Amino acid sequence: MTIRHRDLRVRWLGYATARVADGETTVYTDPGRYGVLTGDWEPPTGLDTRHPAGPAYDARDGDLILVTHDHHYDPDGIRRVAASDATLVVYEGVDAKRAGRPPSPETLAAEEGYDLRRIAEDEAIEAAGVPVRSVPAYNDPDGPRANPDGSVTHPEGFGVGYRFVVDGVSILWPGDTDALPVHDTLDVTLFLANISGSVCMDRREAAALAERLGPELVLPIHYDTQAFLGADSGAFAADVAGRGVPVVLDEGWD
Repeated sequence: MTIRHRDLRVRWLGYATARVADGETTVYTDPGRYGVLTGDWEPPTGLDTRHPAGPAYDARDGDLILVTHDHHYDPDGIRRVAASDATLVVYEGVDAKRAGRPPSPETLAAEEGYDLRRIAEDEAIEAAGVPVRSVPAYNDPDGPRANPDGSVTHPEGFGVGYRFVVDGVSILWPGDTDALPVHDTLDVTLFLANISGSVCMDRREAAALAERLGPELVLPIHYDTQAFLGADSGAFAADVAGRGVPVVLDEGWD
């Protein structure tokens, strides 16, 4: 469904894909993968999920597309949401060959006519008229998502999150990451919280971060897509609301 906040309309389309629009500018985060935009997504076996499942999505209305890391890079998903003159902001570490999803962002942009901007780990730019700052995103090798040998799914330097501003509203999509000290330094109005736990902050850590950020609204995304990303969104919402922070769930389909 569509969430309205100030003059923005926000939708969670599945997995890490969110659409943020103000009537003039439309931004998508990490579009695609796992069938969430092709209409092929099915709930994982054994998981009680309210993840949005809908028909094929092919709006091609996005002015700005933000891609955080290899796991969220999907050329088909980008094509489905990007306008013909879209700007792609892709973390410099994204490698299509390593991800197993060709073509590269450079080839994709050349073929489709997009403007491509590669961005470093902690960099501020303006793209499609939108202020964008990349934010470090990683799992702490000494933290709860580390393996016994210290290896993690998202090592430092593998990906980023984004803070971007649309119509005066500062939005944080942290990407796949633990809650990090850098997040506490950010001015955030709308927090697209990642609550899936096994490969990033869990719902309790995300709720605590929401309390520290003090945004006007929290909307969780990137959960229940697959069994290992399962999360209790209702418990998260209750936790956040109990901390005095407005929260909303978008678990339907228009």
